Amino acid sequence: MTKQIADYDAAIKELSTLTDFMRWGASRFVDAELSYSHGMSSPLDESVYLVLRALNLPVDTPNVYWQSNLTAAEKESILSLIKRRIEERVPAAYLIKEGWFAGLQFFIDERVLVPRSPIAELVENQFQPWVMPDEVENILDLCTGSGCIGIACAYAFPYAEVDLADLSEDALDVARINIEKHDASEQVTAIQSDLFSNIGERRYDIIVTNPPYVDKDDIDDMSDEFHHEPELGLSSGNDGLDCTRQILAQASEYLNDEGILVVEVGNSQHALVQEFPHVPFQWIEFERGGDGVFMLTKKQLQEFITNN
Repeated sequence: MTKQIADYDAAIKELSTLTDFMRWGASRFVDAELSYSHGMSSPLDESVYLVLRALNLPVDTPNVYWQSNLTAAEKESILSLIKRRIEERVPAAYLIKEGWFAGLQFFIDERVLVPRSPIAELVENQFQPWVMPDEVENILDLCTGSGCIGIACAYAFPYAEVDLADLSEDALDVARINIEKHDASEQVTAIQSDLFSNIGERRYDIIVTNPPYVDKDDIDDMSDEFHHEPELGLSSGNDGLDCTRQILAQASEYLNDEGILVVEVGNSQHALVQEFPHVPFQWIEFERGGDGVFMLTKKQLQEFITNN
């Protein structure tokens, strides 16, 4: 089948309603063979999202409004986003400067990764059954990026103090925007730190981290959309485990006695298990999908250090 080239001038003249542009955008996204790895599941989902947000409408706008006719200026706003999505392969989150995590809205730009971790489900469930929520007083979101995991933890544990740590000052600038956006400055603190290097004497009941974990081969094979994200937040050596090894070696020093470590390693799960076959990683199953996330207790981490 011959691919159609997006005719933006024709779209302006011939399309009238939100539904028209949603359908047209989805068709053009299929033609362009875009990648949907940044929070959207299909061309239609992405097109609907971009059309609504281009008009400053909420994502749950009832479809009774979708037959509304658009002004010329509104059509231009929609098409400018669709054009950039196709021609520049920019993920939708960067076009709108908006990401979602655990049902919460965050400011997002190219200084940080687009939120998409299955850890959101753990946060919403308050990391049960591995902790007693009422006993959690201190949480560290390591390699925080936009701060979405840690700020979501602040909602889930309203009486806990939460630290957001990242090597990148650019990422922390975004995290600070989100701390302010969620009015969380009294509960959440941003710390510039290369993993645990600047954590000091702090100790935590939960350390949760979505560190860089993409191996070299996967970096090379990624779609164009991923190359808009900061490589510092993705790449972690030839096997994707450089950061994870350091975290495993150091995390126990920063956990309280009953504390837990939760780490996402994504596709590097197999390499991790192969390298440390005797470590009792508890791989977490998610009701909404996703994998590559493990949990270890402080005691298990101490045993890891002894045996390795």
